[in-house]
Amino acid sequence: MSSPQGDIALIGLAVMGQNLILNMNDHGFVVVAYNRTVSKVDDFLANEAKGTKVIGAKSLEDMVAKLKKPRRVMLLVKAGDAVDAFIDKLVPLLEKGDIIIDGGNSEYNDSIRRCKALKEKGMLFVGSGVSGGEDGARYGPSLMPGGAEDAWPAIKDIFQSISAKVGSEPCCDWVGPEGAGHFVKMVHNGIEYGDMQLICEAYSLMKDALGMSHDEMGKVLDTWNKSELESFLIEITRDILNFKDTDGKPLVEKILDSAGQKGTGKWTAISALDYGVPVTLIGEAVFARCLSSLKTERVAASKEISGPDPKFTGDKQSFINDIRQALYASKIVSYAQGFMLMRETAKEFKWKLNMGAIALMWRGGCIIRSVFLGNIKQAFDKNPDLSNLLLDSFFKTEIQKSQDAWRRVVSQAVLRGIPTPAFSTALAFFDGYRSENLPANLIQAQRDYFGAHTYERLDKPGTFVHTNWTGHGGNVSSTTYQA
Repeated sequence: MSSPQGDIALIGLAVMGQNLILNMNDHGFVVVAYNRTVSKVDDFLANEAKGTKVIGAKSLEDMVAKLKKPRRVMLLVKAGDAVDAFIDKLVPLLEKGDIIIDGGNSEYNDSIRRCKALKEKGMLFVGSGVSGGEDGARYGPSLMPGGAEDAWPAIKDIFQSISAKVGSEPCCDWVGPEGAGHFVKMVHNGIEYGDMQLICEAYSLMKDALGMSHDEMGKVLDTWNKSELESFLIEITRDILNFKDTDGKPLVEKILDSAGQKGTGKWTAISALDYGVPVTLIGEAVFARCLSSLKTERVAASKEISGPDPKFTGDKQSFINDIRQALYASKIVSYAQGFMLMRETAKEFKWKLNMGAIALMWRGGCIIRSVFLGNIKQAFDKNPDLSNLLLDSFFKTEIQKSQDAWRRVVSQAVLRGIPTPAFSTALAFFDGYRSENLPANLIQAQRDYFGAHTYERLDKPGTFVHTNWTGHGGNVSSTTYQA
């Protein structure tokens, strides 16, 4: 039998898997391709992978036999049970020190569990976020690997070679232990939900308040993409607005306004609630998709409930500029909230996350890549312990410059009856965050009144007391705890 040739195996030949294999092949790595439906392997070798060094495998045993040691096996299969099923089948075929990489959109708690379970068997698990869609997979994705750190030297060359580059820097670095890679990818996807919702609100204001045509909006987006808003999502939105159907009319107008979701945005919002971090914009972006899916109810309600005339009558160009600034300021808040969540979770799990490195990983290849991620990297390079991006000198100045325009946009949206949940919640967070005093003192009094939950007195820090508010209540109080 000939000696093993394969540098890495990849299981799962859907579009992402195929493109990653071809990307690895381009960079000189010999990839062993396997799919549960073996005919897909033959089809792939006869078509997309024809003339490459890619090796096909007829079974998992065949695949493992073709790999050099330590064996590196990457899964690109549906998150959940399918990942566990493949791991269970692989473990008896592998040896101590071999590496299993999950490149799907797995929930980070699953990655924590898998990392621990494989460690007990002497194997190394890596849960890696892969972002950039099919194009990124083929020509350079953003990769966010985490898990068993001993695996990193064995996969670093492959991962950093195939990743996107910003200058000469690869958009891939080791994130942290256990589920850190998938956690960071989850937050990336949550920010992606927020970015998409913000752009949709800007679109809605231009279309409904200003009555702009899709061609006009496409030109505006093109201008924005040459500004501080330069990003992948602005770029593709411009292309979508300019795209015409066969009858010459904008295709986007013919798409049902009911948004789907795979769950990563929801997971981000749930994590934010679990750790008590106010990631309000991503939460609103998830709820906006949920509301969009109530299409039948909305159609019925639109005939029953009326609102104001959406048409804006002021200076059009000035309002477009205000929308641009509101989008920029809200986007800063979204990223600030995402980094707050990563910081808090890192504390919880005792992970050392390098925030500057994460910002760099997102600078290229991924869906949320945008020019100001460079500014985020600089902010964390300057101060690795930065508690909030809004306190960095660059972002503080930028948001101060934009806030008047931002307030005008949210006010006009309310007056015109155009829903802008993400713009509005971002502004409410900004105003809450910069407030020395919030009305939560009254909440504490209410809680103590009806539930004897106690409150802390300003003149006696650290002392929790209960007041007999009615005169006929008792003096026994509930235990104070953090939910």
